[in-house]
Amino acid sequence: MLTQPLPDLATWTEWLRTRPIPVLAASADEIALLAQAEEARGCVDAAMIARAVVDDPLMTLRVLVHTAQHRHARQVTDAETVTAAVLMMGIGPFFRDFAALERVEDRLAGHPQAWQGLQQVLQRAHRAAHFAQAFAVHRMDGDAPVLREAALLHDFAEMLLWCHAPDLALEIGRRQQADPHLRSRAAQREVLNIELGALEQQLMRVWRLPQLLIQLTDDHAAGHALIYPQVRTVRLAVQVARHSGRGWDDAALPDDIAELAELLNLSETSTRRLLQEIDAPG
Repeated sequence: MLTQPLPDLATWTEWLRTRPIPVLAASADEIALLAQAEEARGCVDAAMIARAVVDDPLMTLRVLVHTAQHRHARQVTDAETVTAAVLMMGIGPFFRDFAALERVEDRLAGHPQAWQGLQQVLQRAHRAAHFAQAFAVHRMDGDAPVLREAALLHDFAEMLLWCHAPDLALEIGRRQQADPHLRSRAAQREVLNIELGALEQQLMRVWRLPQLLIQLTDDHAAGHALIYPQVRTVRLAVQVARHSGRGWDDAALPDDIAELAELLNLSETSTRRLLQEIDAPG
């Protein structure tokens, strides 16, 4: 566990890119069961594996990183989703390469506050992914699965911080609680010497993840004119998930709703109603 901040973005990137990516116990258990089924009956396909992974951003990240780093030179397309990654990898090699998975719950067993902090980020990621997919479907965007995945992965650097440097992640939270006006990026710079968004982008490039995912998770990617509506879809899904997590009366939500209404070509009243329908239980 890292307890002191590293000096700059390059050092953080080099350190974190070599750390193992732990996964949720539920994902590890489901993959183990599928491996048994494949060995016994040969009945597992890529869609079944994807369903076991789809709600775990850390396992999703691990699969995409592994696939990108083991990509054959003759492969001309990127694996932008878990399903595509498994198809590219093959069922047998998938179970071979992911036979031993470190579990987040085991790693953070002695850090209950860190586990609680990570759970909050995971819950936010799930809601962001749900919003992104719903927004994409409303816009009839054929890349809805990729947009969902981009929103799910949007804050993976924060998740990895909770896993590998929980004391630093807790310190960021303490400073924001002490000063409600302190922005997340400013708190990150104070504690870590970097912003997590910059670290995330750099890690994705070093890992050679698909360019579309890099662009979709870049909140400053306005220059990519062809995919700008998709970038906005992911960014707004993440913002709405973050701000509504504090309640639907949060002061930041009106600006989110106004921009989202423009993106979805709806009135602000209809947009607010749509958001609450998307977020309704069940």
